[in-house]
Amino acid sequence: MLHGTSGHLEAFSRNIVPHVKAGFRCHALDALGHGYTGKPAFDYEIPRYAEHIINYLDAQRIERVHFIGESLGGWISAWIAIHRPERVRSLQLVAAGGTKADPEIMKRIKESTKKAVQTDDRELTRKRLHLLMHDPVNVSEELVDIRHSIYHAPDFVRNIDHLLCLQEMPIRQRNLLRAEDLARIKAPTLIIWGNENPFGGVPEATQMQSNIKGSRLELFAKCGHWPQHEHPDRFNQLSIAFMSAHRAS
Repeated sequence: MLHGTSGHLEAFSRNIVPHVKAGFRCHALDALGHGYTGKPAFDYEIPRYAEHIINYLDAQRIERVHFIGESLGGWISAWIAIHRPERVRSLQLVAAGGTKADPEIMKRIKESTKKAVQTDDRELTRKRLHLLMHDPVNVSEELVDIRHSIYHAPDFVRNIDHLLCLQEMPIRQRNLLRAEDLARIKAPTLIIWGNENPFGGVPEATQMQSNIKGSRLELFAKCGHWPQHEHPDRFNQLSIAFMSAHRAS
């Protein structure tokens, strides 16, 4: 389970227990430079993120996995499915990034995150989380507390520009997943998307589906950028059924 930009494994707090109860061994990771994972002093581009995940799998002696990647996590998961297909059992792309370079959205992500990180104001962290949700009721006080604490750790503040490098156009362009890249994905793929996703409209999801042969698209109504969190019951049911159908893939 791989989270989005400036997030951490709390993105899957409503999903881990149901998946474990369904018989899956779950690994929810803080990506390189995020959460409580190390924050080396270099830009975090997609191959670097993927290397970190592959190294983790090697350290755990895990050969092949089901990837559930949300936003940036979907971008990383898709990259691994393209370049290291032998490590992927199935692929879930949840409001996945990486196929577009929209200057307005990139600016919104960069400015809202930097403001929340560089100003010790809990309400700015809350506003950053509100960007992810269609219904603000899903932004709990616990969620705000955890993220505010991480956002203001000295190493996180120090490395924020490295973390946000994919919001710079030249860097993003060289990391994008283009149609010919997505066409190389052979793993069973489920795309999950919120109809109210503020960081990418439904046409982005349908284009992704058309580029990944045999993939399936599920749209969530009244849902923003975190389908797995805003609609956990439906998400968990879909995810568990999909993974169960591809246990032997």
